[in-house]
Amino acid sequence: QLQASGGGLVQAGGSLRLTCAASKGTFSSYVMGWFRQPPGKEREFVAAIRASGVTTNYADSVKGRFTISRDNATNTVYLQMNSLKPEDMAVYYCAANFAYMSQFPSEYDYWGQGTQVTVSS
Repeated sequence: QLQASGGGLVQAGGSLRLTCAASKGTFSSYVMGWFRQPPGKEREFVAAIRASGVTTNYADSVKGRFTISRDNATNTVYLQMNSLKPEDMAVYYCAANFAYMSQFPSEYDYWGQGTQVTVSS
């Protein structure tokens, strides 16, 4: 089970850190991803991190502004979001994938409930 938190209202240019806490299990074996779904749009890939935490991947739209990290000791994955833009506004979801550093939501096995990020201009 995944529990996302940390969303909120922020002004453009501001920062937020999202947290995804996983229940006990084989968290350290999973690829973890963050996705987002803007209003009226499809869910889209934001970032992913391998089980070891060494390898990461980002959507072009967030490269240089967002950072994904994980702490396998506490079963937690983070998304640090800096220089937020109005177009970053969405519901953000964390997800777990047993095998692939994938950008496709369909390849993720477990999902959190989502946390709303609102960016005012």
